[in-house]
Amino acid sequence: MVKAAFQRYIDNFKGFRREVWILAIITFINRAGTMVLPFLSKYLKEDLGFTYNEVGWIMVCFGLGSMLGSWLGGKLSDKIGFYKIMVFSLFTSGLCFFVLQFITSFWGLCIGMFLIMSVADMFRPAMFVSLTAYAKPENRTRALTLVRLAVNLGFAAGPALGGLIIMGIGYQGLFWADGATCIIAILIFALLVKEKKKPKDATQSHLEKIPVASVFKDKIYWIFLFVSFATAMVFFQIFTTLPLYHHEQYRLTEFQTGLIMTLNGLLIFFLEMPIVTIFERKKINKLQIIFWGSTLMALSFFVLLLNIWAGVLIVSIILMTFGEMFIFPFSNSFAMSRSPKGQEGKYMALFTMSFSLAHIASSKTGMNIISHFGYQVNWVFMGFVGLVAVACCIWLKKLVREEQNL
Repeated sequence: MVKAAFQRYIDNFKGFRREVWILAIITFINRAGTMVLPFLSKYLKEDLGFTYNEVGWIMVCFGLGSMLGSWLGGKLSDKIGFYKIMVFSLFTSGLCFFVLQFITSFWGLCIGMFLIMSVADMFRPAMFVSLTAYAKPENRTRALTLVRLAVNLGFAAGPALGGLIIMGIGYQGLFWADGATCIIAILIFALLVKEKKKPKDATQSHLEKIPVASVFKDKIYWIFLFVSFATAMVFFQIFTTLPLYHHEQYRLTEFQTGLIMTLNGLLIFFLEMPIVTIFERKKINKLQIIFWGSTLMALSFFVLLLNIWAGVLIVSIILMTFGEMFIFPFSNSFAMSRSPKGQEGKYMALFTMSFSLAHIASSKTGMNIISHFGYQVNWVFMGFVGLVAVACCIWLKKLVREEQNL
C-alpha cells in the first residue's frame, strides 16, 4: 500500500526535460537561501527599532522595486531573451544582499530595498518565459508546479534555518546566506543550461488562439490580474503582519514562527503536485480551481478571529496553504496560456507586477490597520479582500464562457 502510494507520487514527476529539473534545483537553492524575507518586518521593527509606519514604507519601497523589476524583466525577456536576464538578475542581486546588511538608516533602506528588488525581480518573468522554451507544451502546468514545489521546499527549509541563524549569529548572517545562494544558484544554471530560443510549437490551447491586439485591451486578463493581486495581497500577510502577530499575541520565538511556515512548505511539497495532476487529469476549469482557492484563503483569515487558542495559527496556515495550492499554479498556467506568441514577456511581466503591487498594498495596509485598529480588524479586512476575489472569479468564469461561445 505504502509502496504503491509512493510510486504514484513519483509518477507525477515524470516527463520533464533536464533543463526543467535544473531550473527547479536552482530555484530551491535560491529560495532556501532567501531567509531575509520571512523575518524582514521583525528585523526592521525589533532589531533596527523602526515604527510600524516606517516598516510599512520600507516594504512599500520593496514592492515598488519589485514592480519595476518585474516590468523590466518581462520587457527585456521579449527583447534580448530570458537567459541573459536570469543570469544578470540573480548574480547582481546576490552582490546587493551582501551590501544591504550594512544599511541601517530609514532612507538608506528605502532606497536599498527599491534598488535590490528592481534587480532581483527581473528574474521572475524571465523564469516563467524560460518554461515556454524548456518545458513541453503538455507539461507546462506541471513544470510550473515543479518550480513552485522547489520554491516551497526551499521555503520549508529557509525560515527554520533562518530562525536558527538569527538566534546564533544575528540577522547579518541572513544577508550573507541570501547573497551567497543567489550567486551559487545562477552559476550552476549558467554552467549546466545553455541558452535556448522559445520553440515555435503548433500546440496551442483555445485561449492561446484568441487574437489579442494588445494586452491592455484584454479585459478578461485584467480582471484575472485583479484576482491575482487580491489573493496575493491576502497571502503576503504571511511575510509581514503574521510573524509579528505570532510574537505579540502568542509570544512565539523566531524558530517557532519558522516551524509554522515550514508546515506550509512541507504540505505543498507532499500534496501540490498530486493535486495539480488530479485536477489536470479531470480537466477541471482553471478558474474554478482558483475560485476554490480564493474561498479557502479568505477563510484562513476569518479563523484568526478566534484568538483564544494558539492552535488556530495551525488551522489558519493549513487553510492558507490549500488556498495557495489551488490558486498559484493555475494562475501561472492561465496567464501563460492567455499570452499570444511574441507577447509572453509582457503578459508575464504584468502577472508578476500584480504580485509586486500586492506586496506594497499588503504590507502598508496591514501595518497601518494593526497600528490604528489592531490585528482583529486586519484579519476581517483581509478576509473581505479574499471574498472580493471570490466574486471576481465568478464574473471571470462567466466572461470566459461568453468569449468561448463567440
